[in-house]
Amino acid sequence: MLTTNHKPIKTLLLTAFIALQGLQSNAQTKPGTTEITKWQYGKTGAVSLTYDDGSMNQFRKALPVMERLKMPATFFIITGSIPGSKYHGKFIGRPVKEIIKESATVPTNDQNFFERCSAAGYLGYMGTIASHTQAGSLYDSGKKEKAFKVLDDIYAKARNGELKPGYEPNDEFKQSIGSTWDDFRKDAAKGYEFASHSITHPSMPGLDEPNLLWELEKSKADILAQLGSKHTFSAECPYGFENDRVMSYALKIYPALRNRMPEPWLKEIDRASKQTPGSTDKDYIQWQRGATTKTPLPMMKLWVDTTLNHTNTWLVLVFHGIDGMGYEALPSTLLDEYFQYIKSKNNKLWIASFGDVTRYIREREHGKADASIVRNTIQIKVTHNLDSKMYYLPVTLKTYVSSNWTSVMVTQGKKSKKINTAKDDQGTYVLYQAQPNEAVVTLKKG
Repeated sequence: MLTTNHKPIKTLLLTAFIALQGLQSNAQTKPGTTEITKWQYGKTGAVSLTYDDGSMNQFRKALPVMERLKMPATFFIITGSIPGSKYHGKFIGRPVKEIIKESATVPTNDQNFFERCSAAGYLGYMGTIASHTQAGSLYDSGKKEKAFKVLDDIYAKARNGELKPGYEPNDEFKQSIGSTWDDFRKDAAKGYEFASHSITHPSMPGLDEPNLLWELEKSKADILAQLGSKHTFSAECPYGFENDRVMSYALKIYPALRNRMPEPWLKEIDRASKQTPGSTDKDYIQWQRGATTKTPLPMMKLWVDTTLNHTNTWLVLVFHGIDGMGYEALPSTLLDEYFQYIKSKNNKLWIASFGDVTRYIREREHGKADASIVRNTIQIKVTHNLDSKMYYLPVTLKTYVSSNWTSVMVTQGKKSKKINTAKDDQGTYVLYQAQPNEAVVTLKKG
């Protein structure tokens, strides 16, 4: 038996197998040698189009372009703004009036920061959410004293009656208003991924545990109820924070985070980094790039070309606003041209949702293909040790065959497909799809 995780094994096939009728080969690689290819369909790299916040123009302007080009994408949506959602923004904790009163005699400090920052958006006054957002960001960047002052100032204004009564959500939340769960169900049926971007788009580094869990868990609960478990796989914590404390909670709730995915075989390059893919001892590089209004189109195309020039790179593109609506809004005409360029590289790049690329590379890293020769056939058992309810994608296998095989009949269970062989400097091979943890795959000369 020939066993491989995801790299060809050339030394384990018994010499006796080679002499069997129909499998004699002078190729450098022995017939039966099998690998799970690095990328789906044996492509060179992967690209994921992702959108944050769910502003309406993403669906009015960008989605039709992708539909026309038949390109999938992932939308990280704010669930609290969607009619029919069960869970909405709230503060979990003591009555806010107690916290406001206490702030008159006890300055903000490490002991009370998370409670005050969590409550800041729900003091009963307009505009306080901006102070919550600013304080959370400052605290995450290590500027604690500045974060404390931001909260002291807004609580003082609340005590002194300087604020207008009411509640006002942040701009991201307001710009996401308009879509319905019915809209998302229709688009999900077309293959688009809808993933969590929290309930209200808070600054999570400023939240205490109960309020952090509320935003993470209850957003997931609404998505599960409305769209199903497939769409509870991925998430993005707002503002792209990689805060260790926040990640420790979020990674227990969502299998795939665009913020961070600490895997021993994955190198991550975030949007803020000026680093580009290069040499690494990791199997994969997730390279995130976020186009802004100052990013020239040639630079955006260069990201794609750089991905093509490597064999281990997953380009994760991050978009926000479109046509004047949302953060760093890009013209839809520019995206149209850009997406056409990406699509033109479709023969080498696998364009897939964030969730599907994550699934595939994990299936490969945790998978193996056991091949053996039985009479005039090659039989491969492909497996992985992941939860098959969550990791259900077929994987691409590359199996070397005899040099006199011009086509191969590939059978798994009740499905059969005839596929032409190809050649590389290692010999004659066939590239095909197989479902892990199901029936043995049988290859025979076509």
